[in-house]
Amino acid sequence: LARRTTAAVMLALGMGALSALATDYTLRTVALGAAALGLVSGALGAFAVLRRQSLLGDAVSHAALPGIVLAFLLTGSKAPLVLVIGAALAGWLASLLVLLVVRTSRIKLDSALGLVLSSFFGLGLVLLSLAQRRAGASQAGLDRFLFGQAATLVGADLVTMAGLGALVLASLALFWKEFKLLSFDAAFAGSLGLPVRRLEVALTSL
Repeated sequence: LARRTTAAVMLALGMGALSALATDYTLRTVALGAAALGLVSGALGAFAVLRRQSLLGDAVSHAALPGIVLAFLLTGSKAPLVLVIGAALAGWLASLLVLLVVRTSRIKLDSALGLVLSSFFGLGLVLLSLAQRRAGASQAGLDRFLFGQAATLVGADLVTMAGLGALVLASLALFWKEFKLLSFDAAFAGSLGLPVRRLEVALTSL
């Protein structure tokens, strides 16, 4: 009887969760947004681990701050797509700068990541302070785009995330063999005539 009661309670809780997911806008939006981010991050994260670049995501996320603030200052818009484009450009520039520092100096990857992260993040804080001084910009809340606030996701955010995520996953599927070979044996990939540097830049950009 106790087992049946426990099973009935668990079933009721499960049905309640599914019902809330179908009817509650906030819960549904947050759940779908987290699922989209998890799917894309998991696919890209596997390549980052294989290439020993796990810290690159941390560096890029902090380096995105100046891009977010610049996008807002130039357009005056907080539309998700506008801010994501600004963040992507800044993060892309930071990741390429890390690769350049490692290739052209004796500085190791972790040190290069620290240098780029602190430099870009410091620049972002300076720009953020300038943005807060602008009329009407004090409530911009741009710092929330850096640390994230899942409860504020709306439908437009989901569309942006799903579109960009689908583009990333399609690119991974298209260049699956090349990226896989690059991650496991870059020297062998180069001996086959593959453009290793271009593939590195492409994978890092994704």
